[in-house]
Amino acid sequence: MERGRIALAGVTTALVGFASSSAVVLAGLQGVGATPTQAASGLVALCLTQALGMLWLAQRTRMPIVLAWSTPGAALLAAGSVPAGGWAAAIGAFVVAGVLIVLTGLWPGLARAVAAIPAPIAQAMLAGVLVGLCLAPVRGLIETPWAVLPIVVVWLVLMRVRPAWAAPAAFAAGLIVLGVLAAQRGIDGPLLPVLDLVVPTFEWSALIGIALPLYIVTMASQNVPGVAVLASYGYTAPWRESMIVTGVGTIVGAPFGGHAINLAAITAALSAAPDAHPDPHQRWRAVRVSALLYLAIAALATAITTLVGVAPAVLAAVAGLALLPTLASSLIGAVRDEADRIPAVVTFLVAASGLSAWGIGAAFWALLAGLAVHAALRIGRRG
Repeated sequence: MERGRIALAGVTTALVGFASSSAVVLAGLQGVGATPTQAASGLVALCLTQALGMLWLAQRTRMPIVLAWSTPGAALLAAGSVPAGGWAAAIGAFVVAGVLIVLTGLWPGLARAVAAIPAPIAQAMLAGVLVGLCLAPVRGLIETPWAVLPIVVVWLVLMRVRPAWAAPAAFAAGLIVLGVLAAQRGIDGPLLPVLDLVVPTFEWSALIGIALPLYIVTMASQNVPGVAVLASYGYTAPWRESMIVTGVGTIVGAPFGGHAINLAAITAALSAAPDAHPDPHQRWRAVRVSALLYLAIAALATAITTLVGVAPAVLAAVAGLALLPTLASSLIGAVRDEADRIPAVVTFLVAASGLSAWGIGAAFWALLAGLAVHAALRIGRRG
């Protein structure tokens, strides 16, 4: 009985984690220059690195430490543009983001610097990035209603009865739609797992416009909440080791297209809650099950990516629906504090504008603008 609960929690964690946001990852990687094959490679690399990281951390700590790819980071990539230097420059930015995550574990000063960024500004930056992506289902309903409407209906029904499964159900509905289209049009692309190695290059515009925002949004929206979720169930996450493992995993996966792995936030509760096992000291076994399933899912990631290529608009609609709860929570976090509301709104508008200057995307300029307004208003109040 208890083994069955452990297995169910582990399987649920993996399935919800993959199905709820893999569409966002594929959209993000292709948004910064990856070909469909390279995006498939990135998805495979992310599945492998987070699975191995979970096996290591769970075995060593005996805690239900769930890892995930950076969904907000993938959304940031999807809302951006191909950097100067192309896909190789994006790979270089992923490597640097991984190095920064490792340094966060080793150097407390860097962690304090990230924590000093006002939360409303970080949330507003994320919300601004997400707006364009969350409009994809609306566009899809107008352009291809027969393909997108069933997905929206499934998502809406599950949001009513089982919200945690709404995004995975929409993903499953999308795969069915894509299967029907593939039967009509045929499939052109690899089906077996692919790992495509790309030598990274380092362009200053990509480092500023991709690496820095990716690092900040991953820390603020994934790692810090992930620690809080574990603490709510009585676990003290090993901060240094978690940052080193996820940072090294990001560095290792980057040349194959993986953008970032981190502590899970939402799915962490699926293995850490009492539903997984009444004994808190046994729940780590659910993470082991989840990790092993991710290794199996990695074998299917390329085939799923090829299927998605039949109709990319379906992928965009699924990704937009999956990100709606994140957009809602980001907007709430951005405007909750009246003292930082104006800087947050400025940040949101700049991020949503999609502007690019000197090859640097909107996310960086949004962060810069928000911090500048925040500082100016604080100086004014003190005066």
